[in-house]
Amino acid sequence: MLKTKLALFLLALLVVSCTSSRPVVRTSTKPKVTAKKQPVTQSKSTKPTDKSVASGSSTNSSTSKPNNSGAQVELEATSTVKTYAEEIKAYVENYKDVAMNNMKNHGIPASIILAQGILESGAGKGKLALAANNHFGIKCHKEWTGESVKHDDDAAQECFRKYEFPSESYRDHSLFLTSRPRYSSLFKLDKGDYESWAKGLKAAGYATDVKYPEKLIGLIERFELYKYDNEVLSRDFKPTKKEVIVAQGGDYYTIQQGDTLYSLSKRFKLTVEDLKKLNNMSDNTISIGQQIKIK
Repeated sequence: MLKTKLALFLLALLVVSCTSSRPVVRTSTKPKVTAKKQPVTQSKSTKPTDKSVASGSSTNSSTSKPNNSGAQVELEATSTVKTYAEEIKAYVENYKDVAMNNMKNHGIPASIILAQGILESGAGKGKLALAANNHFGIKCHKEWTGESVKHDDDAAQECFRKYEFPSESYRDHSLFLTSRPRYSSLFKLDKGDYESWAKGLKAAGYATDVKYPEKLIGLIERFELYKYDNEVLSRDFKPTKKEVIVAQGGDYYTIQQGDTLYSLSKRFKLTVEDLKKLNNMSDNTISIGQQIKIK
C-alpha cells in the first residue's frame, strides 16, 4: 500500500515537471477595457457659418433703391440733400395749406414760403428738419428761449431753433420775416411777385448763397408753386417762358425746365467739365432761370 502511494506521488511530480517548460501567460489584475465603436454619422454641413450674412451685413446683399420717380434734385442750404421730384411734390402737398394761410395772415407769397421750405429742409429730409423740425434754417439769435440744436453751417456748431412740430417752424418763419426791420422792404413788393421776393431775401441777408434767388425761382417754376399764390390772390398768373439771353455776342444761356449740364454740353458742343470751369461750378447743380456762360 505504501509502495502504491509512493508510485502515485512520483508520477505526479513527473507530470508537473513536463508542463513547466511551457510559457506562462499572465493576465492583468485590471479588467481589460475595450473601446466601444462609435456610430459613423455624416456631418449636416461642411460649410462654415457666415455670421456676417446672418446679420445682414454681407457684401453680396442687395441694397434697396429709392423710388426714382422723376429726375433727382440736389437741394443745398443748411444741409445738402438729394431727393426726387415725387418727394418734393409730396412735401408741397403736405404744407401748401399752411403756406397759403401764412400768406393770408402775414403777406408772404405762399410760393416763396414753400420754395424756402423745400430748399432749406431738403423737402423734409435734411438734418435740421429731422432733428429739430426746423424747415427754414432759422438760427437761435438772442431772443430765442426755446429748445435748440447745434449744427455746422457758416461756422461750426451754430445754434438753431428746435420746434415740436413742423407747422411751428412755418409759423415762426413768417413771424421772423415780419418782425425784423431788414426784411421790411419785402412787404412793399407785390405779393405775387415771387422773383422780386426771392432776390429781396438774398439782398436782406437771409442766405449767404449767391445762387439763392435762382434756386428759389427755379423751384417755384418747376413745381408750379405760383399756383398757390394765384389761389390766395384769386388770379390766373402763368410765368412767361424765358428765352435764351443773348448778351456779349451770345455768351450766356438761361436755364430752362428740363435742362441738365449734359444736355447743354451736347447743345453747345462743350464738355460738362468745360461748362463747370466757365461758370466756376463745383458741382452739376443748376436752377431754372439761372444764367450760365457758354463761351
